Amino acid sequence: MSERVRRENRSGRKIAALIFVFVAVFCSVFFAARGRFATPVTDKTALLIVSPFQNAFAWIGNQLSFVTDTLSEIRYIHSQNKALREEVEILRAQNLTASEFASENQRLRALLGYKQVATQFDLVAASVIGRESATWSSVVVINRGTSDGVADNMAVVTEMGLVGHVLEAGINTSKVQLILDPRSSVGALVQRPESRVAGIVEGDINNPNQPRITNIPKNADVKVEDIIVTSGFGGVYPKGIVVGKIKDIQNETGGLLKYGIMETSVNFEKLEDVAVIVASREAPPEPIQPPPQTPGTETDPAKTAQEIQQAKLIQQQAQQQVRQAQQQQLQQAAAQNPQPQQPQPAPGGAAR
Repeated sequence: MSERVRRENRSGRKIAALIFVFVAVFCSVFFAARGRFATPVTDKTALLIVSPFQNAFAWIGNQLSFVTDTLSEIRYIHSQNKALREEVEILRAQNLTASEFASENQRLRALLGYKQVATQFDLVAASVIGRESATWSSVVVINRGTSDGVADNMAVVTEMGLVGHVLEAGINTSKVQLILDPRSSVGALVQRPESRVAGIVEGDINNPNQPRITNIPKNADVKVEDIIVTSGFGGVYPKGIVVGKIKDIQNETGGLLKYGIMETSVNFEKLEDVAVIVASREAPPEPIQPPPQTPGTETDPAKTAQEIQQAKLIQQQAQQQVRQAQQQQLQQAAAQNPQPQQPQPAPGGAAR
């Protein structure tokens, strides 16, 4: 117990000493601030005693200020990072929208170019808005109908070639049967002038992406890479629309006919925009091209046409002068030889 009492007495003395030192320092600082001790010795003693505490307080204040500034900067960086993330998301969405608009603009420009070239067709632009689940690769739905002039059995094309025909026209939407459908049949022929062999393009149920051109005689002039166009037979598809090209030729089972496996000119997996032919006219004739000129005797077609025009004008003027001269001669002859007057019949008598 005595040892415990001694320890408690020591700790009590230490606490009392610390309290005394604290009170002395406080009083020194207080009275120095109040100007009670004006002697240099007192000022130096006060500064000597207070300086460690001032340094400690200054260090603690600096650390607290550093921590506060750091926390404030972290909060600002976090808010700025959040704002930048939101801006990145907005710009990314705008970029995707701009890319989609650019792609749509490119497709519509291609359709517009085809419309300006194919002046024999009246076209109505449409977009593919759906596909039938039962016939995913055979029937699509477009956003044009009878209110836009679309009717059943109208041909549907793109700038690349034939797509199919309108199977069922609604008021605002229509179903289009693609040429890939096995139920579809398109009258076609080989575009090559030396061949012009006719056949029928049909969908192949075993190969949905590559139709076939059938009913070709075995000895017909048909080759791989021949371009196939519509023949105009049947009244649904106008003549001359590109269908695709032949990639392979095989014989039918009977041996009398052969068929060609085709690669379509239209990529049906990326089909988005089409045009419906609502009216068709005879295609305008191709412009006449001048024959090739012999080297050394080349002439300027524009200059030649101008010279021919001038020669025609001179000829017309000469003919007019000749007609005027003939008219003057007739007038002079009439003036020199007046016609005798006819005798008048007697009153009441009959003419003889």
